[in-house]
Amino acid sequence: MGDTRGKGCEDELPTHIDTLNSFYIGKFEVTQKEFSKYMAPDIKPDTTWTIKYGLGANYPAYNVSWYAILKYCNLRSVKEELAPCYRIGGSTNPNDWGSIPTFKDSIWDAVICDWNANGYRLPTEAEWEYAARGATNEPDYLYSGSDKIEYVAWYLDNSEDTSHPVGEKKDNSIGIYDMSGNIWEWCWDRYSDSYYRSSPRNNPVGPSSGLSRVFRGGGWNYNASLCRVANRADGAPYESYIFVGFRVCRSAP
Repeated sequence: MGDTRGKGCEDELPTHIDTLNSFYIGKFEVTQKEFSKYMAPDIKPDTTWTIKYGLGANYPAYNVSWYAILKYCNLRSVKEELAPCYRIGGSTNPNDWGSIPTFKDSIWDAVICDWNANGYRLPTEAEWEYAARGATNEPDYLYSGSDKIEYVAWYLDNSEDTSHPVGEKKDNSIGIYDMSGNIWEWCWDRYSDSYYRSSPRNNPVGPSSGLSRVFRGGGWNYNASLCRVANRADGAPYESYIFVGFRVCRSAP
């Protein structure tokens, strides 16, 4: 994990080996159709998503906050009769949580994740990078599935300033699409630029404190260097960004 090609930043160092429990991860970024199925009336497609930045059932769900994704994951888990992962204010029932905050909220920031539950959740940063690398560093690709970014990613030079339907570019070696480019993807972890210096090597889940959460992968409006599998970025969990979405993950038995 980390910058293995000498192309990155200090927050990608030192490179290190992590050991992870088995997990499932989405083949595609969560689409607008999937997101709106569980989140209506919390989202309004005509304002959340636009033709300018990509609008349609198979376009990725962008402009959704980290907080909103917690609710989506638990709602979907309950609907599919899985054990919800997230607990806020002592409850796993999103109906008890109140409205999704649009400002910093200490109760939502204190969310607890049950890593043994089989429901939907965000991947940890380490899980995300493991999947983006195709579960191997041989070959040690710069992007997810290739050293040639145009094969696997929608990014600044080819996106025409918009997101694209999921799965249109080449997948990586384990059959996952768009982990470089298209839209950035939220992860579970809080962000720290020095975390790799002291992170545990067994199932790391990020720092115990911090104001922002990690997103990974680069997006349609970013240059190639920011779409590398090792690149790290972060944002406020209550903020929504036109270039950030997510894919879901589940702990495996």
